[in-house]
Order: sequence, then C-alpha cells, then structure tokens
Amino acid sequence: MLACKRGDAGLASHLPATLKSYQGAHLGVHQDGFHQGDTNTLESVPDLEKAMYFNAHGYPCVRLLNLSGEIGCSNPGQEKIVAPIFRQVNIDKLVVPSFAVLTPLEELENLLLRHVQQLIGGDSKLAQKIAGILVEATGLENRSLGFSPDEKFPQAEFAPYQNLSFEWNPRGSGIMWKRYSFPIFLLSNESTKALQEMATQNEKNYKAYPSNVAEFDLVMQTTKSENHDSTSCLKEQSCLPLGGYSVWSALPPIYTGEPPKSILLVMASMDSGSFFRDISFGADSSLSGLIALLAAVDAISQVSNLNELKKQLIFGVFTGEAWGYLGSKRFLLELDLGADSLKGLNSAMIEQVFEIGSVGKALNQGITTFFTHSGQDTPSTNEILDALQKASESLGSDNVNIKKADATNPGVPPSSLMSFLRKNSSISGVVLEDFDTSFVNKFYHSHLDNHANIDATSIAAAAIIVARALYVIASDVPLNLIVLNSIKVNVSLVDELVGCLLTCDPGLSCGIVNHFISPSSVCPNHYVGVFVDTPSETQRPQFADDTSRFVWNFLADRTSAPKKNLSPCKGECSGPSDVCVGAETESSRCGDVIALCISSLARMAATGRLGVTTVRPVSNASVNLGLNELNLTNELKTIYSLHNYEKVNNANKMISDDIVFTNAGWNWMHVVVFNVGKILSQRLIALQSAMTIAASYIAGITGRFGYTDIRYP
Repeated sequence: MLACKRGDAGLASHLPATLKSYQGAHLGVHQDGFHQGDTNTLESVPDLEKAMYFNAHGYPCVRLLNLSGEIGCSNPGQEKIVAPIFRQVNIDKLVVPSFAVLTPLEELENLLLRHVQQLIGGDSKLAQKIAGILVEATGLENRSLGFSPDEKFPQAEFAPYQNLSFEWNPRGSGIMWKRYSFPIFLLSNESTKALQEMATQNEKNYKAYPSNVAEFDLVMQTTKSENHDSTSCLKEQSCLPLGGYSVWSALPPIYTGEPPKSILLVMASMDSGSFFRDISFGADSSLSGLIALLAAVDAISQVSNLNELKKQLIFGVFTGEAWGYLGSKRFLLELDLGADSLKGLNSAMIEQVFEIGSVGKALNQGITTFFTHSGQDTPSTNEILDALQKASESLGSDNVNIKKADATNPGVPPSSLMSFLRKNSSISGVVLEDFDTSFVNKFYHSHLDNHANIDATSIAAAAIIVARALYVIASDVPLNLIVLNSIKVNVSLVDELVGCLLTCDPGLSCGIVNHFISPSSVCPNHYVGVFVDTPSETQRPQFADDTSRFVWNFLADRTSAPKKNLSPCKGECSGPSDVCVGAETESSRCGDVIALCISSLARMAATGRLGVTTVRPVSNASVNLGLNELNLTNELKTIYSLHNYEKVNNANKMISDDIVFTNAGWNWMHVVVFNVGKILSQRLIALQSAMTIAASYIAGITGRFGYTDIRYP
C-alpha cells in the first residue's frame, strides 16, 4: 500500500489523476496595498490574479472519521462560505448574521470548548454564527501555558487497566477529538499580518457592513456523500484509511537454520498527531524516542562479536501509534498470522519489550532524570530495570539518574506497550520516559511540539543509557565491563537527526537523510498518512513516506553484517536474495539478506556497509480493514471494507477495540480573502479590454474552483 501525506509532492506526481492530492492549503488575500500587480498592464489570467490576490499558505484542520463518527473540521455543506472577518475579542457584540473569527492561539481552545458546551446545552447561536476560524501564527506569548489539543488521558480506550480518568496529560483540552461544522486554518506569519489589518479595518467601519470577507472552501467528500463514519465512507469511497509503514530490524541479522534465541524487542514511534495535521513534528511526543533509538542502534552496532549475545535484539519502529496504535496492533496481528513481513520472528520468543518514549525533556537544572514505567512485576521486567541502573552507574561522573515511576500510577502511560499488554497482560515490558506521574511536555500532539521543545542533550543521554542497558541484558555473565564502557553515543549524530527530523532547515535536505534517500519534501511532517495503493503492491511498494524510508535505510545500514564485494545498483540486484540499498542515491549498493524480505521497502534501503541484514517494513492499516481489488473500466481500484479476523487466536480483543480511522477526501481546500467594495470598484480592469478580461476572468474562476477530481491527503 502506498502511504501518502499531503505535502509529499514527489509522491503526488505518481498517483492516478483521481487521487492526486492538493499540495498544501492555499490562502488568497485581496486588498489594496497587499499586491504589487499593475491593473493597467494586465495581459493574462495570472496577471489578473496577481493584481487581485496575495497568496500565502496555512495549515487546515481536516475531517477524520472512525466507526463511531466524525472529528475535525469541514464546511457544513457542499458550498463555499463567505463571511466578514473579525477578531475574537469582538465577536460577542457583533450583529452580523455570521463571521470569520481571527483568534490568537491562546484563545482557540476556549473558543472551541465554549462552542461545544453551547451545543451540548442546546444553545447553537455561536455555532450558527461562526463561519470559520483563522488562527494567528504568532504562537503563544507565554509558552508556560502550553497547548495540547489531545485528551488528558490520550487514547484511554486502549489502556490495559480500568482507571481511565487518570490525567497523564494535564494540559490536554481534547479539542482535536471533537467535530466542528466549520473550517479552521492556522495562518502563516505573512497571512496573519494581512488579516489582522483587514479585521481592524472592519472594526473601524463597525456601523457599515464590513467589506473585508473570507471565502472558505473546505468541503469534504464525506460531507457531499453524507457519510458520517468510516464504514459508510469506505463503502462510498469518499475517504481513505489512515496507514503507513512500520519497520523492524534484527541485530545481529537472523540466520536461517540457527537455533532461535529469546527476543528483546526495543521499540519507538515515528508518527505524531496535531490539530493541524500538516504540521506534526512530534518532537518530544514521539520523535525524541525514535532519535534515541537510532543513536542507540548506531552505538551498539559497533560492538564486536554480537553473534555471541545470548538474546536476539529486535528493533521495531511503529507508525500510526497516534491514531489507535495502528502500528503495534498490526505488528501483533501479523505475528499471529505468521505473515511473511515478520518472517524470522515468533511471538512466543518475545521475552521482553523495552520502549523508548518521550525522552527529550529529562534535563532539569543540570540534572538528567528518566523514569521507568513497567507492566507486570516479573523477573524479566526487573532484569530490564536492573540493566538500566547498571548502565547509569557505568557512566560515572556523567551519571544519568534512573528512577522508578510512582507506584500510585494506574499503569504504563500512553505507549505502544499498551497494545502488547492488552494482548498479553503478563508480558514483561518497560517504557523509558522523561516524566513520572504526568507529561512534562505541555505541547503533546501540538504543532508547537517542535525542536524548541526538546533538548538534544537529553536525547543523547537516553541513547547511551539504552545502548548500554541493551548490552547488559543481552550479554552472558560475567559482564564484560571493558566492552560496556566502550559503548559511546555519537552526539553529533543526535544533533544532526534533530535538525533533519524536527526542523525545516535543514530538514530532510540534511546530509544523513540524503545519504540514504531522495526525500519528497524538505520540511518533515510526521502525520501517519493514508493508503492509496493496491494490495498487490504491498510486496514491493514503490512509495512510502520519507521518515519510513529513512528509518529503513538507517537500520539496514547499522544492523548489517559486513560483506565484501558490494556492487552498485539502481533498484534491482542480480542475486535472488539481494536487496538494493540506497537505490535513491548515487551511492547505492547491493547486499545479501538471509531471509528474502517481502515487505514494502525491500528495494529501497540503505547504503554504506550493508551486507547480511534482516530488516523489514510492516504495512500498517487498521486490523479491522479488509482489502479487495476490483477492475472497473480497465482501472484497478482498491476497495476497503471492514474485515473480521475471528479465527485469529488471542487477537479478538485487539480487533474488537480498533476503531478504523479514515481521512476524508476533498476537491480543493483554501481560503480566499478579499474586499467586497474594492472588487466591485475594479472598473478600470473592465475598461481595459472588457471582452478579453471577462473571458479570462471566467477561465480563471473555472480553473480555480472547477476541480472535480477527489483529492486525498
């Protein structure tokens, strides 16, 4: 399956015409003083548009669905909405029938919660008047207030315990899980300044009808089709299921025919959530754990004689965890099904699960402290905890504190480990976090959870603790202290990964990413994406999002056994079990894998010293999702439907609580802002070749608003 995100311009060019996605929300701002076009020299439709509009970019809140209903934003009907723009502080005294609200981010949560509470109370006056909300890009003046649109207990319905009222995320408002029948956009800095000026002009002319208006076009295909849940929209093909590609790798590689070892599964997440889904960095929420895992793999892979370890290290990086733990659930399901994507793994051999969670904010007043959250109190769990303490002690003067989480916590915090515990409550598992009883991250699943919200030093500290702890757990006794103390983390690598995965400069144009892949965009976005491919292509999909491809390449490179005689390749290798590594780059090489990878990225791997390796991706979709290919008018389409896996032993609970997230499609998504009076007075434009301009204007409007193809994120 192809996992596609809005903003992936490189992917969109390869999609069928009916599935190409509009790349980024468009905002056109029209008003005198905001454009530089000369109406006396208009020669074409682009000249006319340049004279009338100032183009900018913003980030929309979009419509998502699940089995229970809808969340997110959309126009209320099938038409565009036009309304005057006013600042949030003035809306209570307005007498106009509807308005577009320009609000600072500090007031967004209160505004939306007020709207929801009024609807619950039967008072829909505010809801009827709000035509749309435009959020200023100025951020928070006081960052200590925080902004987390997720729940106070994120994804509580998937917890393996009964106390669902516990507040892991005290700053959470829950606004990203509500349904709004109006569009909401986060403005760019440039658009914010322009609209602030326009709103001020409307307020100065308060007694007259305000002339500066916004036209919202956020009409969702699910609204047009009157689909209000995933079951109906999948049937009508007005939405696509959320999904992507998880990756797993073995260190050392798994050799066919060798006696199996007990497995220590080390995992992290590589996706995040956000109210504005096209700006999802997830710096501390999830990506800090991913970066720590990659740095730990880099460190421990340099240890010699890894084949002598008593345990098999398996690294799993899951995506879709922000949306019902898609990745970890699919991983467990495919283990039960004996899927080829997990060939070499056996669920019965997984002895311990060690997750690296949020680790970017552990440094406080010069002291670095991590907390261990564990499931059942078992000897294997205590082995992980003891290894973390030994790793901490081995650092000497660079000591990093490891503390057990408060015993009054109801259980493990929101994490992939929850999926494992719901399936098998007795499994031995530990999550390493930068918090004790509640998140220290005040921007959990927020667009403000960016590189400024974490400390690379904290991530590097987590990486060295993890790397040394893994060696302690997997080694025979007596422990070789010389080898343990030789394990070092490349701090420069951590710093580079932070710049690559959590910033737009350099972003994915950084050296290490370009060493492995050719990214489709520069600015990273860790929204999980959607499936828009056919089932037959899951064996060797041609596309996966940038983060998944990079992680696959990196793990393939770092967990491989050295091999001589590497040969250049471009997607194909001569050997039946060879894979092409770094196929997107100039430094691609062929390498041999012991077990043939059926999974999605087997032909798009890493570069450098890759030789014998076991690294595979696992396609992620809801465990409740079935797929069928239909040949309609010579065009192969994928039909998604709900599927029942009742025959899968011990999986029924996991299947039954999956709520199947989908993303609505759209034709076009933008906001155009203009001055009604100024447009009506554009007589000079009409006087300059009336027939030509009229025809051009009609053509321009048709081209601008006449899209009929469904666009998917």
